[in-house]
Amino acid sequence: MTQDQIILFALFGGVFALLLWGRYRYDIVAFGALMLGVVLGVVPTEQAFTGFGHPATIIVALVLVVSAGLVRSGAVFLITRTLVDSSRSLGAHITIMGGIGGVLSAFMNNVAALALLMPVDVQTARKAKRSPGLSLMPLSFATILGGMVTLIGTPPNIIIAGIREDALGQSYSMFDFAPVGAVTALAGLVFVALIGWRLIPARDDSGLHAAELADYLAELTIPEDSAQIGKRLAELQEDADSNDVALLGVVRDGKRRYGRARNTILQAGDALVIEATPDALDEFRSALSLAFSDSKREDKVRAAGDGLDMIEVVVPRDARIAGRTAQSVGLNWRQRSVLMGISRRGRQIREQVRKTTIQPGDILLLLVPHETGSDVTEWLGCLPLAERGLKVTQDRKTWAAIGIFGAAVAAASFGLLYLPIALGLVVMAYVLTRIVPPSELYTHIEWPVVVLLGSMIPLGAAFEEAGGTALLAGGLVDLTAGFPAWAILTVLMVVTMTLSDVLNNTATTIVAAPVGIQMASTLDVSPDPFLMAVAVAASSAYLTPIGHKNNTLILGPGGYAFGDYWRMGLPLEIIVVAVSLPAILVFWPL
Repeated sequence: MTQDQIILFALFGGVFALLLWGRYRYDIVAFGALMLGVVLGVVPTEQAFTGFGHPATIIVALVLVVSAGLVRSGAVFLITRTLVDSSRSLGAHITIMGGIGGVLSAFMNNVAALALLMPVDVQTARKAKRSPGLSLMPLSFATILGGMVTLIGTPPNIIIAGIREDALGQSYSMFDFAPVGAVTALAGLVFVALIGWRLIPARDDSGLHAAELADYLAELTIPEDSAQIGKRLAELQEDADSNDVALLGVVRDGKRRYGRARNTILQAGDALVIEATPDALDEFRSALSLAFSDSKREDKVRAAGDGLDMIEVVVPRDARIAGRTAQSVGLNWRQRSVLMGISRRGRQIREQVRKTTIQPGDILLLLVPHETGSDVTEWLGCLPLAERGLKVTQDRKTWAAIGIFGAAVAAASFGLLYLPIALGLVVMAYVLTRIVPPSELYTHIEWPVVVLLGSMIPLGAAFEEAGGTALLAGGLVDLTAGFPAWAILTVLMVVTMTLSDVLNNTATTIVAAPVGIQMASTLDVSPDPFLMAVAVAASSAYLTPIGHKNNTLILGPGGYAFGDYWRMGLPLEIIVVAVSLPAILVFWPL
């Protein structure tokens, strides 16, 4: 081996070791390796930051913004409130949620799809009085499977399309992954829905350490053009029950009516007094096309600006609220904010939340006016955690958001627009129509992933130019000498899948895809089946909670142990290989 090859192998070995260790964040590890590669002379200085402008990096960032727009527009609520029902059996619920998750993750980032559906799944489990651990793992696996179907569904597909464009001069189109991905995803979903969930270990402890969200009071106004005008309040009870909302009364002309409110004929401008969790409130508001009350009404939740934000903060010892209650510090009337839940070292808080004395180390879940999260956090003297990312939906823009996105997908699919340009136009349209407010444009981009991609792509290019890819490919070809084509692809898939189970799938793809192209060149066959094999395998991380971010997201809420994943994950990976290999050889012949 040459000196450059030795250095690059050492760099990648160090990256993989640190990623496996998990002590340092993956973007810091990747960027540090890139800088070290430049200093050691194996990555040319002029190519050090080319990865940040690579189409794959741009597409990943744009897809995350588009996903946020689809959420804010109410497109997801439109689906979930129509199809999700807590009265269904567990098997039926898993089938429907898995199907929704698979479809959503085909057209938006699969991590974003899980993040959207996980609260719905947990809430459904709570209503059905069952552990969310029985359904969260199937949902996670379903969203991973669905991401295989399109180019934008998962980062490995995006990366592979970019690598193919660099190596062969032409990228994959939006639905080139669909023939193999759809067959594989469908087989996986059938297994998950019928058999897989039964393999999850049963536990009495659901693992839901975060406190259940406290109900809070709010007032929803009936707009001038509302279909609810002329109805009696009692006629809304069915919708209220289905959304887990308590109807308490009606406010008219500044006066609240309680005792005789059930028979009140609703008029434009009336305000419904309700008690609900944030998710239930927004679903009820969206389902009946109601509006939030104006700022003059006395209300525990007041909409300001573009709506409401949900934030999580940690209470240090010297915080204003430490040792006091939310009521005593005047959180509601001073900051127009509501304390909705408390997490205290794994113990649930069951007493009335606003009257609970806050202790240092508590995690508070707050509902605050839009863009005031940092001010409220500073006033309380607390430290912010990551945002939950839940915004009040804009249901009047649902079909506009879907139409804009659908038109862009169609234009990219028929070759009328380059995919990054099509997605960029979607983002601009969402901003101009305020589906995504400009103030939130950059908050939805997962910058660590962008840094990871921007750092690993130049390292991968340098690794290939130095001959490291050829060495790895040659070793695999020698290992499989005399094997039939399907056996060679199986070895490539198993190696890639194993790496993806313990490493970041982005890093795995950047190394494995060029190896696949080199193997095809050595065997003098088409590179496409090898790239498709890498795409499927890199996305199939089901054995551990660290291989895919979706698996990590459900670890705590589902109450899973590290060793729980392989019980359903191992047979699923075997099914993925068994189904995808014949599909690859049929749709992408050698």
